Amino acid sequence: MILDSDWEGEFCRVAEAHPKVLAYVKNHNLGFEVPYRFGSVMRKYLPDFIVLVDDGHGSADPLHLVVEIKGYRGEDAIEKKSTMDTYWVPGVNHLGSYGRWAFAEFTEVFQMQADFKATVDASFNQLIERLTP
Repeated sequence: MILDSDWEGEFCRVAEAHPKVLAYVKNHNLGFEVPYRFGSVMRKYLPDFIVLVDDGHGSADPLHLVVEIKGYRGEDAIEKKSTMDTYWVPGVNHLGSYGRWAFAEFTEVFQMQADFKATVDASFNQLIERLTP
């Protein structure tokens, strides 16, 4: 695996150990990028990983979790997260033809395992809430 940091290596360990992770890939030369605006300049954001998660819909309909590993959060990182949360994830989910998507940013290496578990559990809990009257 091509890694940009030890933190990304820790994320790989966490992802491989989680029972609901079906697969994951480092976003390296995949062509997956998200346009965003930083000030008046258009930029391209390349998230770190894409993780397929069985969040209760089964392996035929996995949740595509876009993951960013970020130690230092500069102003551009805030804009990237805002773009993902406000525009990209809602837009691709509304379109519906590319599956279901979510975004998570992990900023604490020692909390990564607990934060990842909480993210996956929250998605599974949302499914349960929708199914129960």
